[in-house]
Amino acid sequence: MQNNSWIPLFPDQASSFAWQVDALYFYIIAVCLFFGIGVVIAVFWFAMKYRETEKYASPEEIHGSNVLEITWTAIPFIIAMTIFVFGTYVFFTLYRMPADATEVYVVGKQWMWKFQHETGQREINELHIPVNTKIKLVMTTEDVIHDVFIPAFRTKADVVPGRYTYLWFEATKPGKYHLYCAEYCGLNHSGMGGWVYVMEQRDYDNWLAGNVSNQTPVEAGQDLFQNKLGCASCHQDTGSGRGPSLKGLFGKDQKLSNGQTIKVDESYIHESILNPQAQIAEGFQPIMPTFKGQVTEDQINQLVAYIKSLNPSAANSTGSNSTAKPNAPAANTATKPPATTNTNTNTTVKPAANTASNARGNK
Repeated sequence: MQNNSWIPLFPDQASSFAWQVDALYFYIIAVCLFFGIGVVIAVFWFAMKYRETEKYASPEEIHGSNVLEITWTAIPFIIAMTIFVFGTYVFFTLYRMPADATEVYVVGKQWMWKFQHETGQREINELHIPVNTKIKLVMTTEDVIHDVFIPAFRTKADVVPGRYTYLWFEATKPGKYHLYCAEYCGLNHSGMGGWVYVMEQRDYDNWLAGNVSNQTPVEAGQDLFQNKLGCASCHQDTGSGRGPSLKGLFGKDQKLSNGQTIKVDESYIHESILNPQAQIAEGFQPIMPTFKGQVTEDQINQLVAYIKSLNPSAANSTGSNSTAKPNAPAANTATKPPATTNTNTNTTVKPAANTASNARGNK
């Protein structure tokens, strides 16, 4: 964290790729200054050299120059390509998620940030992380578009309702760094900020020990899936339920009833729970009910964490930063309700989805 009394032009470089972002930025600034100043000087020089000295004088004919044409075409092309290549490299560095990163679930809400660690600890407007550790934020929002921006880490990403976005970083300096919402989100947008605390590993372990949580996201998701929502009654591990088995399904391709194939990721699970009729798994009937309004984004995150845990090898394979829909409970069909009920079950990989129907049936 910067402790300067004066206003710094730039925040600290506190992440593993911050220097790359700055290098690209300063390179583009240098190119703009070079051509901007060069053009201004050329304008004045030509204005003086070729100013009118004699009324009605016939100007000297100037013929084209192949060397000049090639030069002022090749040089800008080379510069533009270096910006493109450098920019592409930096982009992929920032938004290609590492497979070995520690995941933290993030939910944006007017006007606060909610974080939950894999070990279960929850925070609001504060994020504690260890130094020299890759952290991956799995983000969604309960209302409008927000944006996570950590200037010292030189990274930011929109947080969009109805889908997941991703952001990662590896902090290199212990300290306290500002976290902002960089997308106007309503009346108190300017107050939607917080702090990222980067700690030495020993201090971080002590912090974890002093913030004991009753359940990890995986444990909470398992409880929702198997007990509270009843998803397990349809999504049986044996594959004999009304919905597909979710064991080992995350990260794999799922064949749909319309003949298409889709990868089972957070987005697919989310849509399967909130809109189960959109993508129905092949071999199952569209009987799963929607869980829209019945589960919160935090609960969806927990269900997603549980479903991921059923296939650990694929848990970190998804999420290039783009759009994965916010978590969804149990994958896809509906649970076998007791008596009649809407037992909906199976449309796609919808996790918790069916459970609700089960709950209704039990009533």
